[in-house]
Amino acid sequence: MRPMEPLGQLVEHLRRLPGVGPKGAVRLAYHILRMDEPDAAGLVRAIEEGRKNTSLCSVCFSLTDRNPCQICESASRDHSLICVVEMPEDVQAMERAKGFRGTYHVLHGALSPLDGIGPENIKVKELVTRLQNEEIAEVIIATDPDVEGEATATYLTRLIKPLEIKVSRIAHGLAVGADLGLADEASISKALENRRSL
Repeated sequence: MRPMEPLGQLVEHLRRLPGVGPKGAVRLAYHILRMDEPDAAGLVRAIEEGRKNTSLCSVCFSLTDRNPCQICESASRDHSLICVVEMPEDVQAMERAKGFRGTYHVLHGALSPLDGIGPENIKVKELVTRLQNEEIAEVIIATDPDVEGEATATYLTRLIKPLEIKVSRIAHGLAVGADLGLADEASISKALENRRSL
């Protein structure tokens, strides 16, 4: 079998990106191939630099270009308040809403026993360590409002309650099954403002 031609390889790699279907991958591939040389080189450089210079914050596990990240390092943030989210892009969504002044903890997933994802596969142990070693007044659980997100929120609530730390859940101004990282700023602000105790 002969190796896939360059265009086919590009389409195949683009198809692996989230939210990109077969037609979208072909459209993107042709767009990239039509780009002028400086723009194409800039795209390649941005991907390489992003991969080389981005790592996980050792405190909150969000993506960062320095360690600890800017949020964890900031003296103007309320370090007694932690918002737990599933993915690094959720941090960016919360920050765009401009309503939260605490810090974050990124789980890198949600519990999904059917997919073999248990507490040991996401950053739960690291969260518990933070709660035991830092002065935390409240944990806001902002996992997605889908089955996995709700299961994760329930599990975390049971884990945190015995530590005598207030636990709340963001209110859902979002549709069930919605992705927090794709929500608009107003919905996130409202959900954060109307969080409820667990």
